[in-house]
Amino acid sequence: MVRVATREAHGEGAEIHYPSYTTVFLKQNQPEKPMTAERESMEFDVVIVGGGPSGLSTACKLMQLAAEKEHELSVVVIEKGSEIGAHILSGAVLEPTALNELFPDWQEKGAPLNTAVTGDEIYFYMNAEKAVKMPNALVPKTMHNDGNYIVSLGNVTRWLGEQAEALGVEVFPGFAASEVLFNDDGSIKGVATGDMGRGADGEPKDGFEPGMELHAKYTVFAEGCRGSLGKQLINQFSLDQDVSPQHYGIGIKELWQVDPSRHQPGLVVHGLGWPLSESGSTGGAFLYHLEDNQVVVGLIIDLNYSNPHLSTFDEFQRFKTHPKIAETLEGGERISYGARAIAKGGLNSLPKMTMPGGLLVGCDAGTLNFAKIKGTHTAMKSGMVAAEVLFDALSGSDARSEGHQELTEYKTAFESSWAFEELKASRNFGPAVHKFGTWAGGAFNFLDVNFLKGRLPFTLKDDTPDHATLKPAADCKAIDYPKPDGKLTFDKPSSVFLSNTSHEDDQPVHLQLGKPEVPIQVNLTKWDEPAQRYCPAGVYEVVDDKGTPRFQINAQNCVHCKTCDIKDPSQNITWCTPEGGGGPNYPNM
Repeated sequence: MVRVATREAHGEGAEIHYPSYTTVFLKQNQPEKPMTAERESMEFDVVIVGGGPSGLSTACKLMQLAAEKEHELSVVVIEKGSEIGAHILSGAVLEPTALNELFPDWQEKGAPLNTAVTGDEIYFYMNAEKAVKMPNALVPKTMHNDGNYIVSLGNVTRWLGEQAEALGVEVFPGFAASEVLFNDDGSIKGVATGDMGRGADGEPKDGFEPGMELHAKYTVFAEGCRGSLGKQLINQFSLDQDVSPQHYGIGIKELWQVDPSRHQPGLVVHGLGWPLSESGSTGGAFLYHLEDNQVVVGLIIDLNYSNPHLSTFDEFQRFKTHPKIAETLEGGERISYGARAIAKGGLNSLPKMTMPGGLLVGCDAGTLNFAKIKGTHTAMKSGMVAAEVLFDALSGSDARSEGHQELTEYKTAFESSWAFEELKASRNFGPAVHKFGTWAGGAFNFLDVNFLKGRLPFTLKDDTPDHATLKPAADCKAIDYPKPDGKLTFDKPSSVFLSNTSHEDDQPVHLQLGKPEVPIQVNLTKWDEPAQRYCPAGVYEVVDDKGTPRFQINAQNCVHCKTCDIKDPSQNITWCTPEGGGGPNYPNM
């Protein structure tokens, strides 16, 4: 059984205490939430859901335009994390293109871009022992990192939050938007934050506080990859009816303090192949050398993998044992751990980004450029373009200034930006790997990117959703993962501990099952219930209950990666927001 240690004791030889399990949540048996008090409401010109790079860039640009044109605006950003940056996890190598536009003086303002890239290396990991370095001349140009910076995206986001507040934006961390509010005509009215202080049975506890309604002329959804409200709106307004299904990867990352003799500040190392190649899966790996003798190591696993025996967490742990990675990590100390899904479908999967009264921006829509393995700069630009469109509407003299209109001009504005041009040029990158495999797909992409510059007269498509790719467990080879050694490889409980994940134990479970019988009667029978392996945090288990298998959800372990919502083959799990402030608290990721 997977349980996460509390912070009462931790360390070498220390006794570890375990919290009680959170029992499985059955949606049908969840009681109606009684309203014990009326929700209060607040009015704004713009409500932005999500305090990540795209949401904060939207807010900052809006207030810059308002100051420049001397037009008063009220803008609020709500963020489900305990603070701005608490839930932010990325590699990350940052391309500063959008930041240069938003804050040309970012260096003088102290933006935490402290480590310029000094070198690029890419390896094919042939097997558990051998790796072949690719000549730079054979690397797609999109993967070159001259002029970029290795950063903690969480710290960059905290800095953006400070800039937003200095510009007059109201920033509310610890408030999770749990509901979209609609006007009578079907346009978006705003959002409501979740109730605080309900027990697992749905009943109010002492200190219960109802959620608050935030009404806006326009609402911007910037929740990041697989946003729960963004997912609802895409379905409700059929925003994805003319595009390929979105495709995803799960990125798992650790931050290490390493021996100074093994540290090379500014070095960027990417790779592909082993261990994912052993199961016919695809993805990529990274090792970035930050400042202060710190490195980040990670593995991105494409969620279109077919072997249900694959464990995302254990693939990552195994990857660190490769000699090319172990030579940097050996003797070092693991500081932090985390995981997050990545929307990588690109242009082919980009939904319509407008609806009456609302906009989707950033990774909530899927603006990441997978050919660059980067999405921060394009997410920021999508928010900045949204801000320009929003300001024009709000400062005008027509019906748009009253709000709740569909700002269809955003499509044209975004398609005129360099961010869209990047996505268009890279549209074949992901489908080529999915269709032709790592080697042939890589060769195709090298020719497409370096010589044809993305101008092929056709577009490759991948129209199979990631949740539909698993083969029956009986048809696939089981994977024997070694036990952790406590030096390079670790178990899930100690890893989730390092993510500083915390949820109030006595609250409604935020991982909802549409049909409670599916995990045992369908998923276990056909796929050996893959949730217990695709989740990188030990949330899902199949336990023996007096000789009968039982599906158990340990919701307090959840690091909010959203993989379950994406990969569950029965599409039976819905990720919803827990109480505001719950989840990981990443200090430097």
